[in-house]
Amino acid sequence: MSTPTSLDPKGRFQAALTLLLSRVVYAFNWYNIGAVLPLIGRNLGASTFQLGIVLGAFLVGAGVFQVPAGLAALRWGNRAVSLFSLVLMGGFSLASAFAPNWPTLAAFRFGAGAGAAFFFAPALGLVTSYFPTGTRGPIIGVYNAGFSIGSGIGLLGGAVIGAAYGWPFALAVGGVVLLAMAAIAPFGLPRTGPRPERRPLGRLWESARPIFTSRSIWALSVGTSGLWGALYAAAQYFTDFAHAVHPVWSVALAAGIPTLMIVFEVPGGPFGGWIGERAPEMRRILLGWGVAAGLAILVIPFLPFAGLVALFAFLGFADGVVFAVIYLIPSYLPESHGESLALGLAFVNTIQIFLGSAIAILFGYLAGTYGYSTAWWFAAVVSLVPLPLLLWISRRRGEVEESFVRPRARRPRIVTAPDRPT
Repeated sequence: MSTPTSLDPKGRFQAALTLLLSRVVYAFNWYNIGAVLPLIGRNLGASTFQLGIVLGAFLVGAGVFQVPAGLAALRWGNRAVSLFSLVLMGGFSLASAFAPNWPTLAAFRFGAGAGAAFFFAPALGLVTSYFPTGTRGPIIGVYNAGFSIGSGIGLLGGAVIGAAYGWPFALAVGGVVLLAMAAIAPFGLPRTGPRPERRPLGRLWESARPIFTSRSIWALSVGTSGLWGALYAAAQYFTDFAHAVHPVWSVALAAGIPTLMIVFEVPGGPFGGWIGERAPEMRRILLGWGVAAGLAILVIPFLPFAGLVALFAFLGFADGVVFAVIYLIPSYLPESHGESLALGLAFVNTIQIFLGSAIAILFGYLAGTYGYSTAWWFAAVVSLVPLPLLLWISRRRGEVEESFVRPRARRPRIVTAPDRPT
């Protein structure tokens, strides 16, 4: 049985590629529905507010099951939970294509969100099983770039498929590909170390308590939740916004602008992981890029087409940087590194998604009641106000990571270990 860092470069490449492809397919099923919202609304007779509930239901499902997913990873292991999640999310995504009305669609999307919860943190936890200390930042950035790639395909591909064959086909494609990935992934994700111990609930709680009471985890989660919700709204609602404000634009053209945002997340993720590994204080990276993104959202309703293209390109890069650093920080906090990483990430995501889903639903209500200009102002404000909480994140890194503290003083490339992945 291999140890956490005993994989050779070929094995690490295979594992990284499998995680990347799984993340791409996973993300497709987040964003393909946003591309066909106008078609769903017209076919199912759903208002903008009701469509917001459909989007929010997915986020609620993803939020409710984040912590159970982290606890499941402690009990059954990151690999087993990640593979289970692909089946669960794929089944509900496929069922969404057959929803006869918007409440049923919302229920199926809730189930798909639950499946998404069981994938995110455990799959990211596999990174620490396959890659040694000091190499994780770029890999986490690539993993996050997979979400960006899948999101872009979901937005643009979903719009093209929906326009050609109808919105149910756009959702069905995502579910089928997820189920296919569930059959392939076990061959690309090797087991590492012995099977995890089946801990009783009392011992699981002892492992979880330091995370649930961590000031740094709470500050990271709440401080970035407004930005999470605002960026999600920018990607998911822009097609409907363009349909309302620029009715001469085709659905594909309107979907192309948030797709550009997703495209620029791809280089932003690895860059964020790279600077995160080198930075003496990762929290200041989050604060600076978060403020810039919040101010950019503020001007969305005032820009012409060319300005929106440039703005969404910047938002995408900033999004990639921010979330790579968000997911890197818990791997270095004393309370959430090692086998507790999946639970730490799950808890961060739980808070972000719960607050973000409320923001997404309220954004839809404001857009439908007062217009999109008011909704964009709201998104900008809620993204900026909590950011100062990031200064409460501890500067400490976990004991296992102390030899990797201040790369700036030693000026390495990223890490000088001879077994770094290629």
